[in-house]
Amino acid sequence: MKLGVFTVLFSQKNLDEMLDYVRDAGVKAVEIGTGGYPGNAHCDLDVLLESEEKRNEYKQKVSSRGLEISAFSCHGNPISPDKAFAEVSDTVLEKTIKLASLMGVPVVNCFSGTAGDHEEAKYPNWPVTPWPNEYGDVLKWQWEEKLIPYWKKMGQYAKDHNVKIGLELHGGFLVHTPYTLLKLREETCDAIGANLDPSHLWWQGIDPVAAIKILGKANAIHHFHAKDTYIDQENVNMYGLTDMQPYGDVQTRAWTFRSVGCGHSIQEWSDIISALRVYGYDYIVSIEHEDPIMSIEEGFARAVKNLNSIIIEEKPSDMWWV
Repeated sequence: MKLGVFTVLFSQKNLDEMLDYVRDAGVKAVEIGTGGYPGNAHCDLDVLLESEEKRNEYKQKVSSRGLEISAFSCHGNPISPDKAFAEVSDTVLEKTIKLASLMGVPVVNCFSGTAGDHEEAKYPNWPVTPWPNEYGDVLKWQWEEKLIPYWKKMGQYAKDHNVKIGLELHGGFLVHTPYTLLKLREETCDAIGANLDPSHLWWQGIDPVAAIKILGKANAIHHFHAKDTYIDQENVNMYGLTDMQPYGDVQTRAWTFRSVGCGHSIQEWSDIISALRVYGYDYIVSIEHEDPIMSIEEGFARAVKNLNSIIIEEKPSDMWWV
């Protein structure tokens, strides 16, 4: 495994400044945003798609610093009832897959999306309970009419371009658990897999090690985000885990994103890294920072320090003791 970073953290820096900064921090890979919610500060899709020279220049900037591109990421909502946003999300995703194919980047990360509750809906609808029965009816319609058809098409497009899709299991989107990921994968193709982020599992009550076992056995982990979550049980008792308070209300929120090691112990993170190795994931551990009580620089540095102490970089040795 190698340590990487989702570089949208450093969108205020230009490409060269960002690459120098993360190289000096000790990471070996970069995950580059190409659009959607995180933006595209370090990657102009159209410029790179139009020019092989520009693509080669871009790759040289990365490789000359001893880095590699682990993934391109374009988190949007391609099945949103907001047709304009859905169209933009779809276009950016298609272009990103094409660029990944041209540049030899193996994974494109994104969200599954969330549809509305009928054809004329204005806003996404995320059902989280099967009763009253209309919620279950909405979910069935979303999967059968929107989610599966979209990802059958886009999953095959990715497969045709030799690119894997890493869907982030994120609350608010139809694919947010190991079950929903595997269900969509079964209905589409094996290009669809997870960009697994423990922070979104913890607040749903899912043990990340167990999720790694489930998805690893299916060879369905395509990428990995390193971000932590602190769960405040006293606040959970008041607000529940589907807490709708703004992320900045740290004193009262039920859970809060944290830098690696600030929500769960280093031992728990070591167990996660070990499980990744045992269940077949030997790729990039990409740091993501969304910690509201730390600066980006401090949170990133803390994650690098903590992960460097537990990441398994080398291949296992022969069992000389057996």
